[in-house]
Amino acid sequence: MAPKDKKQKGEGKKIDLKRFDLKREAPEDPLDDARLYINREIAWVRFNKRILEEAQDKYHPLLERVKFLAICGSNLDEFFMVRVSGLRRQLLKGALEAPPDGLTPLEQIMDLNKEIQPMIEAYAKIWYDDLLPALAEEGVSIHEMKDLAPSVKEYLRGYFESTIYPALTPLALDLTHPFPFISGLSLNLAVSLRNKSGVQKLARIKVPTGLFHRFIQIPNEVIDEKSRDGDKSMHFVLVEDLMEANLDLLFPGMDVLGCFPFRITRDADIEIELDEAEDLLTAVEDSVEARRIGAPCRLEVEKQMPDSLRDMFATKLGLPHYLVFEKECPLGFVDFWQLVSLNRPDLKDIPFLPHVPSSLADESKMLSVIEHRDQVLYHPYDSFNIVVNLLRQAAHDPDVLAIKITLYRVDQRSPVIDALMEARQNNKAVAALVELKARFDEENNIIWARALEEAGVHVVYGLVDLKVHAKLCLIVKRAKHGIVRIAHLSSGNYNSSTARTYGDIGYLTADPEITADVQDLFNALTGYSQKEDYRKLIVAPHSMRREMLMRIEREIERHKDKKDGHIAWKLNALVDKEIIKALYRASQAGVRIDLNVRGLCCLRPGIPGVSDNIQVRSIVGRFLEHARIYYFYNGGKEEVLLGSSDMMPRNLNRRVEDLFPVMDEKIKQSIVKNMLEVHLADNVKARQLLADGTYVPVKVKDGEKKMNSQLWLIKHRGKWHGDG
Repeated sequence: MAPKDKKQKGEGKKIDLKRFDLKREAPEDPLDDARLYINREIAWVRFNKRILEEAQDKYHPLLERVKFLAICGSNLDEFFMVRVSGLRRQLLKGALEAPPDGLTPLEQIMDLNKEIQPMIEAYAKIWYDDLLPALAEEGVSIHEMKDLAPSVKEYLRGYFESTIYPALTPLALDLTHPFPFISGLSLNLAVSLRNKSGVQKLARIKVPTGLFHRFIQIPNEVIDEKSRDGDKSMHFVLVEDLMEANLDLLFPGMDVLGCFPFRITRDADIEIELDEAEDLLTAVEDSVEARRIGAPCRLEVEKQMPDSLRDMFATKLGLPHYLVFEKECPLGFVDFWQLVSLNRPDLKDIPFLPHVPSSLADESKMLSVIEHRDQVLYHPYDSFNIVVNLLRQAAHDPDVLAIKITLYRVDQRSPVIDALMEARQNNKAVAALVELKARFDEENNIIWARALEEAGVHVVYGLVDLKVHAKLCLIVKRAKHGIVRIAHLSSGNYNSSTARTYGDIGYLTADPEITADVQDLFNALTGYSQKEDYRKLIVAPHSMRREMLMRIEREIERHKDKKDGHIAWKLNALVDKEIIKALYRASQAGVRIDLNVRGLCCLRPGIPGVSDNIQVRSIVGRFLEHARIYYFYNGGKEEVLLGSSDMMPRNLNRRVEDLFPVMDEKIKQSIVKNMLEVHLADNVKARQLLADGTYVPVKVKDGEKKMNSQLWLIKHRGKWHGDG
């Protein structure tokens, strides 16, 4: 990457450190000043806000905008289940260590509320004022029961009575009935009633979204008797609206005074207890079951719910007022994925055919090609079937002796698993490390671990005290000159479903040193090897922090001589304080730093004298940016690292991660020119991080062309292979 101006001041809003009065003693190292760091949790909420902005962006087809709304809702659910529940535990038990920004758990929760409440209000505005009418205009109508014609109501009442009603169990809430257990993320109706004696009663009904769709479709001929075949219009009602309209069937002889949806979220950050379990698999199973009864950490209610009822639920659930959220829109936007699955291709992104490099087009020669030259794959622009076909060829090639692989998140119907089982059927030695502790994928991974064991695969469940996040596969085969090892190293999972929507880089190589390192790492993961230092591989938790800090310091030293220092990273998250401090030192030394951080960034760019040579941008678009590229100009001896790791304490301290250097010079330059520089030049979907922690759209400068990096990569797929 050619160096630009030797000194580049950070753009955007400056931050005045003097305006912060934290009433804390000044640190010995000025770079330890808490004001220099953005709170991790606030950074996450602002990332989710950028996702919400995509739901507002008319650049996206309509159902894709609904998808972003569903993603935003799902993300917020998980945030409360893991992060807010963790803060609440710290609040109750005492925080062990303050974060770099110095905020206490209570300060963080209160600041989060200030960020989340406007987001909740934006949900309602986007849904009711924008998406709902736009959907109706395109023939996808979500009706309210009160607005439907009598004949349609009659049809829906019959459907409710015959289909949904038998699955419902109303539960009375009074002194003679204990307060019921309410499962996490379940949608519920609180029904206020009055009996014939004039006594008010309260009941709770669980909305059976696990049994029925959230959106109940009404046949077109019910809406309009003149409807014809081929009519693309679709009509729906929300299942809770249908239930509310027919409560008289559930409570005959009672007057229904009101019906109020509510939803609770429970702590899902499980702890794995090995003391009484036979093995790690059993311990994970027990912990997953314990998640079901985790402590409540959020209550969501419709704004119309009476204060007395809301307060009663909060008290029963043991929740303070600041963890109760009133909403004017439907609860549980995660269920809106149902709309995304509608058969309306005209309202979705235009599909494209992923590229297959000409060098790998002949599936029967893939292993031979990789033996002689490295290959880079950028999914979803490159086909993930290349990886699947490579494993299939290895499964059937008589010269292949063994296959080793790490599995973190696997699709429910996995062609990768199928290929591994085929290899075992063909008497290959197959070993799979299945990370059982991959959050919210534990049950799926347990199923696959058992299936692989039954097929004769050597299965390792992961490590007790570390999460294996490295994405590695090693193929061992005979060749004329001896044993050859071929490795696939990736930022992404061996998951054919997410490979269509996640931007990930995979690398195929037969480099003797890298493949030997991969084998040594597998030995450390599956056996008792204590190896910590590798030839070319950089491995967490042993050496990655040290190696990354060394490279930043090296850039500082090179810059002193040549004034051309440049660091450019593309990653998901930058949170680790030591890494951020090193980047601050590099900026102070004059090194130009370009960061493309999709999600969490705790570094403040543009602070005079600290980070004025640092620019941070985030891209949120059609695909989830998941690739990691670490570039160092290194005085002209450019170095590019790829791999699985972000720069967070969990990656560097508590996970097995890998980074590796790109040794092929041609591929290295192609990655820089056709991947990294393209993303850094994005001025359409990119947002710029300002010193105050907020994000603003990147402004297109005079004479500058618009650059949508993901669209460019679709149009130019194959270019990084020399095929374009």
